[in-house]
Amino acid sequence: MARALGRSSKKLEFRDAGTHEGPLLVVEDLHTSFRTQRGTVRAVDGVSFEVQEGKTLGIVGESGSGKTVLSRSIMGLLPPRDVIRSGTVHFAGHELTAMDDKSLREVWGAELSMIFQDPMTALNPVKRIGDQICESLVLHLDMDKKEARSTAVELLRSVGIPSPEQRVRWYPFQLSGGMRQRVMIAIALACAPRLVMADEPTTGLDVTVQAQILDLLADLQRERHMAVILVTHDLGVVASRADDIIVMYAGRVVERAPTRTLFHDTKMPYTRALMDSIPRLADPSGARLNAIGGRPPDLINPPTGCRFAPRCPYARDKCRESEPPLRTVGSPDHLFACWFPLVDGVSTAPPEAVTVSSGGSDAPAAAADGSRAATAAEPTGGVEP
Repeated sequence: MARALGRSSKKLEFRDAGTHEGPLLVVEDLHTSFRTQRGTVRAVDGVSFEVQEGKTLGIVGESGSGKTVLSRSIMGLLPPRDVIRSGTVHFAGHELTAMDDKSLREVWGAELSMIFQDPMTALNPVKRIGDQICESLVLHLDMDKKEARSTAVELLRSVGIPSPEQRVRWYPFQLSGGMRQRVMIAIALACAPRLVMADEPTTGLDVTVQAQILDLLADLQRERHMAVILVTHDLGVVASRADDIIVMYAGRVVERAPTRTLFHDTKMPYTRALMDSIPRLADPSGARLNAIGGRPPDLINPPTGCRFAPRCPYARDKCRESEPPLRTVGSPDHLFACWFPLVDGVSTAPPEAVTVSSGGSDAPAAAADGSRAATAAEPTGGVEP
C-alpha cells in the first residue's frame, strides 16, 4: 500500500505506516556549516542516528550545541546561501537531501512537520489562526474551504483550545503563549504526519503549561502512532518522554543511549554535568544551582582533541591532544565519545603527573586534582526516567 502525497502523487509516494520496513528516519554523517566573515562555522559536524516508527528521540544539549541547526538540516529548512551541507537524510525510503525545494514542499506538513520554539514569530501575525491551519489541509489533502475550516475547528478542539468555533477566527496576538503553542501543534499535526520535530516546544512557558503541552504531544503521539524528535536543553524534559536520547556538544554527538541506560549508566562527563545542573525539589530554598564552568567552544576554531576538554574536570593530556571517537563498552546501544568514561559516576581518568623540583632533579608526583579524579564523589543525583 502507498498513499499519495498532496497534488503531486505521481512524483512521490510514501508507504503507509506499518508497511515501511526499517527505521523511519536515517541520518548518516550529516554536516552543516555556515560561511561567515570570520570563517566557517561547523554547526553540525558528522551526526548520525536513526528513528523508528512511533518512537520518541530526545536531542539534548546547551544553547549553541547544534540541536536546532540539526533539526532544520533534516527538514531542509536552511538559508539558500552561504551554507555547506553534506551527508544523507533518508525518510521512509526517500532521500530528503537529494530533493529540490518543490519536492520538499510536498513532504513538509504532510509527512514530516516541525513545531517551532517561538510561536509568536512562527505564526503569521496578520492572518487568522484558522486560515493558517487550513493552508496545509487545502494544499496536501485537497479539501475545499468549508471542509478545511471544519477540520481546523476540530484540530483546535483536539489540542485543548476552548471555544474553538470562536477562536478559529482570532489572530495570534489574541492568544496566550500556551494557546499559541497549541495552535502550532495543531498546524503541525493537521495532515497526520508520521514524524514531528518539536524544537524546544515549551520555551518561555511556565512550568504548569510546559507539562500540559508535553502531555498533549504525548497523547496525540499515541493516538496517531507518530514518531517524535524532541529537541531541548533540559534532560528533565526527556527523562520520562523519550525512548532514546542523543546528547550533543559543539555540533557533535557525545553520547547516545536508550533513556534508562543513559540515566543509570552515564559515561560522558558532559552528560553528567547536564544532569547535575537540573534543579531538584529536595534542594533547600535559595540553594545555589550547579553550573557547568566555562563556555562552549568557538565552532570556527574548535579546540584540538575532545571539544569538552577545556571545561572537563577529568581532562588529561590525551583528551586535549586526540579526539575520542564514538565507541561502546558492553551494550551496543550505548555510544559515547570519551577517553576516560565514568563508571558508576566515578571518572576512570588516571592521576595526572606533574614535575616537582628536588635538589636539582625532577621527580613525578601526583597532580593536585589527580586524587579527585580517581576518587570522584558519587553523582549528586539526576532525574530518574
